[in-house]
Amino acid sequence: MPMIQSQGCLINAEVEGSGDAPALMMSNSLGTDLHMWDPQAVAFAKHFRLVRYDRRGHGKSGAPKGPYSMEMLGRDALAVMDGLGIKTVNWCGLSMGGMVGQWLGANAPERIDKLILSNTHSYYPDKQMWADRINGVREKGLAGAVDGTMERWFTKEFRERAPDKIAMMRDMFLKTPVEGFLGCCAAIRDMDLRPMHERITAPTLVIVGSKDPATPPAAGEEIQKRIRGAKLAALDAAHISNLEQPQTYIETVLGFLRA
Repeated sequence: MPMIQSQGCLINAEVEGSGDAPALMMSNSLGTDLHMWDPQAVAFAKHFRLVRYDRRGHGKSGAPKGPYSMEMLGRDALAVMDGLGIKTVNWCGLSMGGMVGQWLGANAPERIDKLILSNTHSYYPDKQMWADRINGVREKGLAGAVDGTMERWFTKEFRERAPDKIAMMRDMFLKTPVEGFLGCCAAIRDMDLRPMHERITAPTLVIVGSKDPATPPAAGEEIQKRIRGAKLAALDAAHISNLEQPQTYIETVLGFLRA
């Protein structure tokens, strides 16, 4: 797994699949690492040069003190592409990964072939919500936030039928460096990606979870309407839809990318 230098921070990346295949770059949610995509990795690597990476502040990447910004995180993604010698990628980002994808689609359109924005948002008018989350983690650590996070990420039915998956995601969340988590929270709090949507020209698919309380379907529908020609797909899931509906997620993504 290569470590790639970006803006004074080492970014951990993992590459699978044929070097001759088109690239598919996956970007995970806040509070997770690249293993969030394990349910899709084998299937996607059969068709693509699969690139997964840990966002700064997450996993094995560096976690410098924040605040971070969407531009900073977008430039980290470009540094990973450059470090791997990849000119263009198909991008699939969930939650925060979809936010970074919106920035890339608008500001580095020549690097994006197709764009998948999954369970994501473009703007939060309520800044107090993020201020409260930041202050809560500063006071109590991530352990104080993990239960509420699992409730937002997954439906009650999934939490009850897949305790092993919930345990894995709890562990992933709790291992996130606090400084990295707080830096990324600030980036989400401060973002307003809405003016960028008209500059996105890549074929785009927006995926929503019909039971997602963190980035409700209306948020994805608004993004889809703002991006010219964008398509919409709804999955029967809450926020981390690739884990709750792994096979349907694979079929939805491959159906779009291989069309």
